[in-house]
Amino acid sequence: MAKRGGFPGGGMPGNMNNLMKQAQRMQRQMEESQKELEEKEFTATAGGGAVEVSVSGKREVTKVKLQEEAVDPDDIEMLEDLIMAATNEALRKVDEESANVMGKLTGGLGSLGGLGGGLSF
Repeated sequence: MAKRGGFPGGGMPGNMNNLMKQAQRMQRQMEESQKELEEKEFTATAGGGAVEVSVSGKREVTKVKLQEEAVDPDDIEMLEDLIMAATNEALRKVDEESANVMGKLTGGLGSLGGLGGGLSF
């Protein structure tokens, strides 16, 4: 009498074990990459360098540097716009780096053999 629900030839448990090992390895790599990203600093300028803003990979502002000519008491709105523009650009750089790192790590996801529809039950 044939066993029901078993895996013929025992091949599937080995494949599942390999998938789990690959997933664990990818998780460790993602954690390491995230930590490296958080330790990096991203800097952007606005107004031809009149305003410089740095942010960490944790998306926290770490430094704001203003050139004297950027500080015009009669035009505070311009300074506010420059700070906002530099901050947004620095944050965009964090997002871009994060996407690049994640893309490298997950680029081989399709080769894990069956996460999409390759598993047959």
